[in-house]
Amino acid sequence: MHPHEPHHPHSAGSPPEHQSQQPDRTPSLDKDTAPPSPWAQPDPRTGGFPAQDSPPQPPTGPYPPLAPGGYAPGYYPPSGPPAPPQHRPRGLMPWDRPARHPWEIPLLIVVIMFTAVAYLLALLLLTVELFADPVVDEKGVEQTGSIVTSPYVLLLLFAPVLLWAGRGLNLATQRVNGVKMSPTQFPEGYRMVQEAAARFGMHKAPDAYVILGNGKINAFASGHGFRRFVVVYSDLFEIGGAAREPDGLAFIIGHEVGHIAAGHVSYWRQLGMFVAPWLPLLGSSLIRAQEYTADNHGFCFRPHGASTAMATLAAGKYLNSDVGVDEMADRAALDRGGFVWLVNAMGSHPVLTWRMWALRDRSKPGPMFWRPSAPHPGLIPPRGGYPLNSTPPALPPKPV
Repeated sequence: MHPHEPHHPHSAGSPPEHQSQQPDRTPSLDKDTAPPSPWAQPDPRTGGFPAQDSPPQPPTGPYPPLAPGGYAPGYYPPSGPPAPPQHRPRGLMPWDRPARHPWEIPLLIVVIMFTAVAYLLALLLLTVELFADPVVDEKGVEQTGSIVTSPYVLLLLFAPVLLWAGRGLNLATQRVNGVKMSPTQFPEGYRMVQEAAARFGMHKAPDAYVILGNGKINAFASGHGFRRFVVVYSDLFEIGGAAREPDGLAFIIGHEVGHIAAGHVSYWRQLGMFVAPWLPLLGSSLIRAQEYTADNHGFCFRPHGASTAMATLAAGKYLNSDVGVDEMADRAALDRGGFVWLVNAMGSHPVLTWRMWALRDRSKPGPMFWRPSAPHPGLIPPRGGYPLNSTPPALPPKPV
C-alpha cells in the first residue's frame, strides 16, 4: 500500500446501451428480507458509496469508478435508496480533502473570546492587588486575604506554563513507557500512520506509540513543541503486533492523525480553549465538533473501517461482530427525549448512535444539537427486520 492523495469519482452518467437490459438492483421494500446494509460495501474501497454528479475523469489511484446509476450496489440504507444531494458535499467523501465540521470554527471563536476575558480578569485582579493600598480593618490590622490566591485565578495566571509543562510530561511519558511504532515494531500501525499523514497532506508524519490498554479501547493525539504524536492502546492490536480488524484500526489511526492535521493539538489553540471545561454545553459542543472533524479524516482515509471502529467502541474488540451497526445507527432517529439530548450536549464525544448515523449518511455534517431525521420514518425498522449479527471473530487476524 502506498500513500495516496485525494481522488475524484467518475460521473454516474447515463448507462451504456449494453447495460440497459440489466435487471434493476434496487432492493424492493415489499420483500420479507431486510435490505442490504450500507456498511456492506462490495468493493474494499469505495464501491458501496453513492456516485456524485461530476465531469468524467480518468481513473486515478486505488478508488475504482462506481457503477452507472445513482448508487452502487450495496449502498442502500434500511429504508431504501435516498435522494442524492443536489451538490456534492465537500470533504465528506473518501476522494475529497477531509472537511472541518461547520460548527467547529464559530464555537472555537466564542470559546477563545471567553478565555481571553478570563485571562484579562485574572491580570486585572493581579494588577489591582499589586498597586492598591492594603486593606485594614477597624482595629488597624492589615487584611491578608486576597482573591488573587484563589485557585481559579492562579490557574489562569499560570495557564501558559502549566499547559506547556503538562504537554511535555505527556510526551515524556510515552517516550519512556510506550512502544514506538517503527518498521520493526508494530509495522502495520506504523504504515497506517505514514499513509494517513500523506493522505492529509502533512509534511511530516507524527510519531506513534503503543501503550498497555488493560482492556480499554482508546487512542489519542497530542504534541509538545514541534513534535506531534499519536498513542494507541494495545487492545487494538493482537499478538505479534497485527490488528484483529485492520480496517477499524486504520480508521481510528486516521481519526487521531486527523486531529493533528486539523490543528486540534496546537499549543496556542489549547491555550485559547483553556476555560472550555468550565463552559457548560459550549465547551463540550466545541469538542464534539472537533470529533466530527476527526471522524471525517478517518472516513476519508479508510471509509470501509468506519463500521468496524464504531462497533468496537460499542462492544469491544471481541464482540464487535455481534453489533448491528445499521440497527444501532437507526436508533439515532428514534431515541428521543430531554435526557437523550442532555447526554449528547454534555458529552465530549457525540453519542455513538448519532456518530454512527453521521458516518453512514455522508450527505451532511454530523448532527450537533438535534437528533437526525429519517428520510422515511415509517420504514425504520425496515420491513423484515434486521439481519442477525452472529459472525464469529476473525482468528487469526485479517490480512491488510
